[in-house]
Amino acid sequence: MFKRKALTAFVVGTSLAMTACNGASIPEAAESSVSEASAAEPSTAVEAAAESQSRSDTSQAITDLDKIDNSKWLYNESDNVYYQLGISYCETPADENYEELAIIVPAAYMDASANGDGTYTCTLNTAAEVAGYTALTAPIVFPVDTPGYSAQNPMTEYKSVSDYTDAGFIYVHAGCRGRDAGAPAGVTDLKAAIRYIRYNSGNIAGDTDRIFTFGMSGGGAQSTLLGVTGDSDLYNDYLEAIGAVMGVSDAVLGSQGWCPITSLDSADEAYEWMMGTTRSGLTDEEQSISDGMTEAYAAYINSLSLTDTDGNVLTLEESEDGRYQAGSYYEYMVDVIEESLNNFLADTTFPYDSDVSSQGHQAGMGPDGGFGGFGGGMPEGQMGDSKGEKPDGQTDKRMGDKPDGQAGNFDGKKPNGQSDSSEGGKSDGQPENAAAGASDQGSSSAAGTADVDYTAIDDIARTENNSGVSISGTYETAQDYIDALNANGTWVTYDAETNTAAITSIADFAEAVKTASKGIAAFDQLDESQGENVLFGYGDGNGAHFDSILSSVLSELGSAYASDYEEDLSTEDSLGHTVDYRLNMYSPLYYLLESQEGYETSNVARYFRINTGIWQSDTAVNTEANLVLALENYGSDVDYISYGGRNIPRQKEVGIPQQISSNG
Repeated sequence: MFKRKALTAFVVGTSLAMTACNGASIPEAAESSVSEASAAEPSTAVEAAAESQSRSDTSQAITDLDKIDNSKWLYNESDNVYYQLGISYCETPADENYEELAIIVPAAYMDASANGDGTYTCTLNTAAEVAGYTALTAPIVFPVDTPGYSAQNPMTEYKSVSDYTDAGFIYVHAGCRGRDAGAPAGVTDLKAAIRYIRYNSGNIAGDTDRIFTFGMSGGGAQSTLLGVTGDSDLYNDYLEAIGAVMGVSDAVLGSQGWCPITSLDSADEAYEWMMGTTRSGLTDEEQSISDGMTEAYAAYINSLSLTDTDGNVLTLEESEDGRYQAGSYYEYMVDVIEESLNNFLADTTFPYDSDVSSQGHQAGMGPDGGFGGFGGGMPEGQMGDSKGEKPDGQTDKRMGDKPDGQAGNFDGKKPNGQSDSSEGGKSDGQPENAAAGASDQGSSSAAGTADVDYTAIDDIARTENNSGVSISGTYETAQDYIDALNANGTWVTYDAETNTAAITSIADFAEAVKTASKGIAAFDQLDESQGENVLFGYGDGNGAHFDSILSSVLSELGSAYASDYEEDLSTEDSLGHTVDYRLNMYSPLYYLLESQEGYETSNVARYFRINTGIWQSDTAVNTEANLVLALENYGSDVDYISYGGRNIPRQKEVGIPQQISSNG
């Protein structure tokens, strides 16, 4: 797998942010580093924002919402936690079926007295510790289980999240609207929930300067957006419309995204540049559109001034085949793919059973199906162990290969056709597909989800494509595995002496293992039928076009589709904003690159983890690689893991991000 920048400094960095923001005590081990950093001038926009002031300042809060009522806590004895459900986080919710949250707190952080009716009145116990945390220092974790940009149903009854609470975390599960409501509804709701929790700073346990989000696929995208778009003014109209707490920050300290299906402003073109050569049977018009999008992607990359880790500007140049498979950007992407493969070879012990985790892979989830529900939300410790490396002695083989649509039927309302009589159409905090072949265990192990192929039910349009190589069974040696990869033609060369691999070209790589599984265009399809078309619709469940780059390509080609795109791109939503405005809100690079208007207009999270698999065909490798480079150049600490194998081995299902421990 491609592994960039392990989070060795994450513990000290987190302690620093905590100290600078609220004056909490500093572990002795980190004192020298804190002193040095305190004396230094902030070197990046991220550091400057983190050091400017506590994001938990609520003195300017504007809201009529009551704070969480500390006389209404419920208790779960088996997990030893106090919890509340059904808390409204906005004054004028657009959809009361979703816009409420639940909070679960380790009991040690509370001194409780029974009210005699099953509820408890609680006050904070600031001395007790759980796994090194106190009520004042405990991080707050927010799951974003919205694959395909689906709705996240609120938790309507207690479900165990003991993997988190036993580690001392405060667990906040916020329901949010799905793609049927139209962007930016999902991220807006989650921002409102973060603001409401921060509005309760000091009223509830947890350090609201240490909020971490995590998600996969569309959930990974929305988690990433929460990390990138903190306090962006673009969201203000939408936050005000639902009565969110204003005057309070919605920025987070850390964001984790598995296979984030994001950067939708250029994802169509990225997809075509990397995977368009694998299409077959195209009409002349379709081929012209594919070629036009490839050329447009080169122009897009060359306009970004995107730089590698050494500061070199990356560009694409036209190759002999006209596909723009040349230039420094092309070579960088070759390096990404090759390093992913080489780390896989280095980390894999042969004989290698490629089917050992086929169920988890086919479901596109973490090991043992561990990303389902609100268990497994941090598969294999996405934030690492206390050394900034791997949790609980795990290896780095972390990634499945089918990212988009890990869970959910994504009608934005009821899971798997349940009627409103089934808990009001809510699945009690489970992913929206919880009933589809998986038992509703309600446990943190997400048991019963491993046998579900979520790509079959996520309502994302894909085409069956069997032209790539097939990897199955046990391979005795690395050479045997390489031979299987080259079964349809050589695209990988292997040096047994150094145990390293190289690829012949990105086109050959795509033809072998990353064939296109979506039509033209992958995200903004010509007939407006794709899930992302619905996301950028207008809240009626119908699709709309949003890709202005593709619109220009169609206009230049004189395509009959051009007028449809032009019409949709000029349509305003109920708040008077066009889709370009809304797309900027969902485009990380808009906020991260100096070449973009949104640069430095948000408070970007200090820590990110981006995990993906180079085999998955739901988005191009370069989409995620661009995001990682932009984050690094902006100044965030990024742990980027790109898995280079077809399947993943079974490992411990849920890891705990120990490096955000207050004791380092």
